[in-house]
Amino acid sequence: MVALFVSDIHLSPSLPKTTRAFLNFLAEQGTKTEQLYILGDMFEYWVGDDDIHDKYNAEVVQSLHKLTAAGVQLFWIAGNRDFLIGQDFASATGIKLLQDPSVIMVAGRKIAICHGDEQCTDDIGYIQFRAQVRNVEWQRNFLALPLAQRKTIVQGMRESSKMQQSQKELSIMDVNSSAIEQLFASTACHYLIHGHTHRPALHEHEGQYRYVLPDWDCDEANPRGGWISIDKDGKIHRISLNHCEITS
Repeated sequence: MVALFVSDIHLSPSLPKTTRAFLNFLAEQGTKTEQLYILGDMFEYWVGDDDIHDKYNAEVVQSLHKLTAAGVQLFWIAGNRDFLIGQDFASATGIKLLQDPSVIMVAGRKIAICHGDEQCTDDIGYIQFRAQVRNVEWQRNFLALPLAQRKTIVQGMRESSKMQQSQKELSIMDVNSSAIEQLFASTACHYLIHGHTHRPALHEHEGQYRYVLPDWDCDEANPRGGWISIDKDGKIHRISLNHCEITS
């Protein structure tokens, strides 16, 4: 394969089976590709690169570094949970940090990639929150806090987010069609790959193809997860966690 795409793994010590599945994916599938794109929310949360030496985080960092040391190109786009990943993490893993959105060329195909949260414009409350936490001054002030305090704050944010999501209509937590049209137009691409919504699918409209990546959870009774691959001929494949190609 030329390239693999994955997102929304939500790595956490509380999800050991999901963690093992992703590390196995890196060791087994990651070594068979030239490029690996991680499109956000690799971690359930990330409070700053000074947490990189935590035992759990260090294992993930080491697994990513093994790939780049072997010559695999790794790329990353910020998610809504791990947007504080920075240059220290990039240096330790060898991963390249990309802007959201970015345009890439893979096997002759021009493809737009993004996390997907910025296109959920119907969720006005989230878009306002996103603007706040992506602000450089806000991040500087937050990262100046002690590590333990940052973790406590993020835990509170997560609980608040869960409560808010339970009260929101499902429709506003999906991407907005106009925002997607604008993204296709601004990037001049016919292909888009993103995550965030946890609604894996292939959407086609007037010659434009939008691939939505699945989230991962192998600690539930019915494990889920998967990735997208592009072969040397430019064919795009949607692969489930059990290595079956999804054709519908």
